Amino acid sequence: MCVVKSGRPHILVVVNVFRPDLGGGVLFSDLCDGLFERGFDITVKCAYPYYPQWRDKSGQNDLKIRTEISDGYRVERHGLYIPRNPNSLVQRLIYEASFFLSLLRRLPRRGQFDAVLVFCPLIGSVGYAALAARRTGAPLWLNVQDLSAQAATAGGLTSRSSNLEKIQNFLFRKASFWSSISASMIQVLQRIDGAPERIELIPNWLHASLGKRLSSSSPRSIADPAAPVRLFYSGNIGGKQNLLAWCKSLSMTDHAFQLRIHGDGGRAPELRKWITAQNDPRFELRDLTDEDGLARALHSADFYVITEREGAGNSFIPSKLIPGMTSATPILAVCDAGGPLGQEVIDHGIGAQIGWHDDEAVTTFFQGLRQDPNQYLRWSENALERSHFYDRERGIDRCVQALETMTETSYSDLTIRSHG
Repeated sequence: MCVVKSGRPHILVVVNVFRPDLGGGVLFSDLCDGLFERGFDITVKCAYPYYPQWRDKSGQNDLKIRTEISDGYRVERHGLYIPRNPNSLVQRLIYEASFFLSLLRRLPRRGQFDAVLVFCPLIGSVGYAALAARRTGAPLWLNVQDLSAQAATAGGLTSRSSNLEKIQNFLFRKASFWSSISASMIQVLQRIDGAPERIELIPNWLHASLGKRLSSSSPRSIADPAAPVRLFYSGNIGGKQNLLAWCKSLSMTDHAFQLRIHGDGGRAPELRKWITAQNDPRFELRDLTDEDGLARALHSADFYVITEREGAGNSFIPSKLIPGMTSATPILAVCDAGGPLGQEVIDHGIGAQIGWHDDEAVTTFFQGLRQDPNQYLRWSENALERSHFYDRERGIDRCVQALETMTETSYSDLTIRSHG
């Protein structure tokens, strides 16, 4: 089926996850909403909903390509292989390849799009986007959310990523415009042979619907942390997070805390089994919550816990950091100090960073809450202040500027359209 051009700039967006999927699916959907509001025509090519549960949530994941209209623009759903075991390298490779082949069944025609935007965490997405850009004659924008090859190593899927990196970097070079979400990740990208001289920093942001819920729910009272300290984790439970390993380490201590976990993912069954067997009332695992529940949980927590597997390097930075800061909830980051997450927490004083296997740091953290009550207040205030850097309108404006740069066209006179 062809898309009839309207005279407005038409952008093809290629991504694996899209609404109603969580994680990146929420952000990617929100960007498309924002561009559409600013007068762009949008076509999205994505998978059927499956993330982070790694199951077919719609019951429609098959060979048929289905088209829907989402908030005024076109969304094409393509089937893909969903791994039964997301921690298997073989299954993950099949998953990547299946999405590329599924997308390949429908290539655009020349001149159909003014620009192609692809989000990488999936190399299959990048491969298809490169072909689509070549076929249409449109420039290709590569937005690196996750360095797939490096993340495979960080997630424990493989101990060697050299061949994966070669494929990844080859496809990256097909794009004329690159951007990423942290300074650390840009430094890694700049070391790739053939990378553009300039790579744009376009941080992620707090999407509109969660922002409204955080602002409308009861604001948190900034005071000393309760006893026991209320810890909250929400989101994907996979190899990159290695949450189970930290829970095991934490369970060996006698500190007074309550760790409430709302999550799902490839490693969730292991964590659920461990918590059940441990029978430690300090740990609680629940299903993923909706945005209202997330807002309430953030406002009632003393710390928002984010774990990042040891040795993750600069392959990604968790977007869940942003709602934590926006709610003025200090971050407890269990990660390498030199990675993007560790640097963000340390440099901006938005919480505590604890390294893996550092029992002394854990003890210092809990003891410090009692010894210096003003520290908690500083963390909370800094978190809220830093959240302004991740403003939605500012982020979408950066994306419009990126489109202007790559197409050498000014879009400043586009009209804001209403969804009403």
